[in-house]
Amino acid sequence: MALHITTKGCYGLRAIAELASHEAGELTLMSSIAERTGVSEKYLHALLTSLKHAGLVRSIRGSGGGFAVTRDPSEITVSEILQALEGRLAVRACVDDPGSCERSGGCGARSIWVGLERVIARHLSGLTLADVVADPSSIPPPPSES
Repeated sequence: MALHITTKGCYGLRAIAELASHEAGELTLMSSIAERTGVSEKYLHALLTSLKHAGLVRSIRGSGGGFAVTRDPSEITVSEILQALEGRLAVRACVDDPGSCERSGGCGARSIWVGLERVIARHLSGLTLADVVADPSSIPPPPSES
């Protein structure tokens, strides 16, 4: 899959940043997250489920329940969050699978894509959830649906 951050990545990052903005361990209701982020509860449920499966979010059902991040926000990278929501981000398919393109063996551009992917990975791994909470404007807007 080529590099493309969908609404899952944008809205999921917004949702986990909302959770991280609360006191450590404080549970937050899905309805509250939905209200603060502008994401529907139905879509939010799917996003939080992905984040929960990745071990980034925990939930407790019932009265007094809700959602919370599982680790200190300074220990959760944006890379981890996006991988949980989007899967592995690849600039071009040939970076992971040279066999996906018959020309990848002698392609001069492939090294460019490999280098670009490394730069992106390094950047996303260097940003933490705490950084996002400190500067909410760093969360990209969702892609426009054209």
